[in-house]
Amino acid sequence: MRYFLAVLKREIRIGPRSPFVYWALILPAFMTIVLQGVFGGLFEPEPRLAIVDHGSSEITSAAARLEGIEVTVLDSDADLYAAVEANDFDAGLILRDGFDDAVRAGERPVLEFHVGGGSLASNRAVLGVTTIDLVRTVEGSTPPVDVEVVSLSESDLNFAQRTIPMVVIMAVAVAGVFIPASSIVQEKMDRTLSAVLVTPARVGQVLWAKLTLGVLLAVVTGMMALWLNDAFGSSPWVMVLALALGSIMMAEVGVALGSWAPDQNTLFAAWKGGATLIIFPIIFFMFPSLPQWIAKLGITYYFLQPIFDLALFDAGFADVALDLGIAAVICLALVPAVFKAGSLLERRLT
Repeated sequence: MRYFLAVLKREIRIGPRSPFVYWALILPAFMTIVLQGVFGGLFEPEPRLAIVDHGSSEITSAAARLEGIEVTVLDSDADLYAAVEANDFDAGLILRDGFDDAVRAGERPVLEFHVGGGSLASNRAVLGVTTIDLVRTVEGSTPPVDVEVVSLSESDLNFAQRTIPMVVIMAVAVAGVFIPASSIVQEKMDRTLSAVLVTPARVGQVLWAKLTLGVLLAVVTGMMALWLNDAFGSSPWVMVLALALGSIMMAEVGVALGSWAPDQNTLFAAWKGGATLIIFPIIFFMFPSLPQWIAKLGITYYFLQPIFDLALFDAGFADVALDLGIAAVICLALVPAVFKAGSLLERRLT
């Protein structure tokens, strides 16, 4: 243990000198900016309501004062129909002349509320409930309830939310797989690993130190990815557990890969080919219409699915315990591969 800690201190001291470490730290922010900016904006989109007011209704002015809802007044019914159909707005409201007077008189005037087929169901629900509350205000009564819209279906998720597993796996894989692997290969090429054989430390202890550093970096970059996407959920400690299991899994793969690859070119080639096997489950999070059982064939599914559920559906430990248990089993199953890689590398060096 003393030699392992000494080697780990050395790795922590010289590890940050690698440009791959800086790339791993920058990657979560870069991917978040690109993916959220392209597919969903940097922030959760506000419900968008268009109003055509033919009679200077109090509802229009009250709606304009609402926080958290983007309200736009249009000039004609035709403009509203076209804009809602084009999904420029989540919903449109047409207020006919005399609407407020009819409501106050106890009549039941038609409320023309149009929704866009491409809008989020949660936004449509928010706008529908808000409009009814505004009508009640004109009538002079108080809304009987406060409505909280809770999504229970993945169909309400926008594409930007579905890319969260992509950001997480890229952050964890680069830090957990590529940094330990490239460090091992570089030390083989520089023959510094051969020098270890003349010290009390063994090659296996060096590999476990590099694995530990990979796990720590992967956890940090994964947490950065979750923080930037506001995706820690309501059970942050369970999220950290899922992230830790994924980091251990990826670091084990990285150490085995680095021990096998003879040079950086071979490592890059193996990474290009093998990365597909690591990251392919993210496709099934982004496109839920695909057969989901295929995603379960990938080892990364068993920590990505818990992260997905914890981040977007406020799942708890009981909801993700089975997948986390399978992830832990996979981590244990990879331990012999790490030992085997270490022993083969040591024999090759001698």
